[in-house]
Amino acid sequence: MANLTLMIDDDLLRRARIRALERGTSVNALVRDYLRRFAGRDETTDPLDAFFEVGDRSGASSGPAGRAWTRDELHER
Repeated sequence: MANLTLMIDDDLLRRARIRALERGTSVNALVRDYLRRFAGRDETTDPLDAFFEVGDRSGASSGPAGRAWTRDELHER
Protein backbone atom coordinates (compact mmCIF):
# COMPACT_ATOMS: atom_id res chain seq x y z
CA MET A 1 0.00 0.00 0.00
CA ALA A 2 1.36 3.44 -0.93
CA ASN A 3 1.65 6.49 1.32
CA LEU A 4 0.24 9.89 0.31
CA THR A 5 1.30 13.24 1.74
CA LEU A 6 -1.19 16.12 1.68
CA MET A 7 -0.83 19.76 2.62
CA ILE A 8 -3.91 20.67 4.68
CA ASP A 9 -4.72 23.73 6.75
CA ASP A 10 -4.18 22.97 10.46
CA ASP A 11 -7.69 24.05 11.46
CA LEU A 12 -9.28 22.00 8.67
CA LEU A 13 -7.37 18.89 9.77
CA ARG A 14 -8.31 19.46 13.42
CA ARG A 15 -12.02 19.72 12.53
CA ALA A 16 -11.80 16.68 10.24
CA ARG A 17 -10.20 14.63 13.03
CA ILE A 18 -12.96 15.62 15.44
CA ARG A 19 -15.71 14.66 12.97
CA ALA A 20 -13.94 11.39 12.15
CA LEU A 21 -13.70 10.54 15.86
CA GLU A 22 -17.41 11.28 16.27
CA ARG A 23 -18.06 8.73 13.54
CA GLY A 24 -15.68 6.18 15.04
CA THR A 25 -13.18 6.33 12.19
CA SER A 26 -10.05 8.19 11.13
CA VAL A 27 -9.28 10.91 8.60
CA ASN A 28 -7.08 8.38 6.82
CA ALA A 29 -9.99 5.94 6.46
CA LEU A 30 -12.32 8.71 5.26
CA VAL A 31 -9.86 9.87 2.59
CA ARG A 32 -9.17 6.27 1.51
CA ASP A 33 -12.92 5.55 1.20
CA TYR A 34 -13.50 8.79 -0.71
CA LEU A 35 -10.68 8.03 -3.16
CA ARG A 36 -11.95 4.47 -3.64
CA ARG A 37 -15.39 5.82 -4.60
CA PHE A 38 -13.92 8.66 -6.67
CA ALA A 39 -11.76 6.24 -8.64
CA GLY A 40 -14.76 4.00 -9.30
CA ARG A 41 -13.56 1.07 -7.27
CA ASP A 42 -16.08 1.14 -4.43
CA GLU A 43 -16.15 -2.35 -2.96
CA THR A 44 -19.61 -1.78 -1.49
CA THR A 45 -21.74 -3.14 -4.29
CA ASP A 46 -24.59 -4.50 -2.20
CA PRO A 47 -27.10 -1.73 -1.38
CA LEU A 48 -27.95 -3.44 1.90
CA ASP A 49 -24.29 -3.35 2.96
CA ALA A 50 -24.18 0.35 2.11
CA PHE A 51 -27.33 0.94 4.18
CA PHE A 52 -25.85 -0.79 7.24
CA GLU A 53 -22.58 1.10 6.80
CA VAL A 54 -24.44 4.42 6.97
CA GLY A 55 -26.27 3.23 10.08
CA ASP A 56 -23.03 2.17 11.75
CA ARG A 57 -21.42 5.53 11.02
CA SER A 58 -24.41 7.52 12.28
CA GLY A 59 -23.68 6.82 15.94
CA ALA A 60 -27.42 6.47 16.57
CA SER A 61 -28.31 4.19 19.43
CA SER A 62 -31.28 2.99 21.41
CA GLY A 63 -29.27 3.30 24.61
CA PRO A 64 -26.84 1.07 26.48
CA ALA A 65 -29.45 -1.59 27.26
CA GLY A 66 -31.04 -1.44 23.81
CA ARG A 67 -34.77 -1.39 23.26
CA ALA A 68 -37.04 -4.40 23.17
CA TRP A 69 -40.66 -3.93 22.12
CA THR A 70 -43.42 -6.34 22.94
CA ARG A 71 -45.74 -7.57 20.20
CA ASP A 72 -48.57 -5.53 21.72
CA GLU A 73 -46.46 -2.34 21.68
CA LEU A 74 -45.57 -2.87 18.03
CA HIS A 75 -49.21 -3.28 17.03
CA GLU A 76 -50.60 -0.58 19.30
CA ARG A 77 -52.55 2.08 17.38
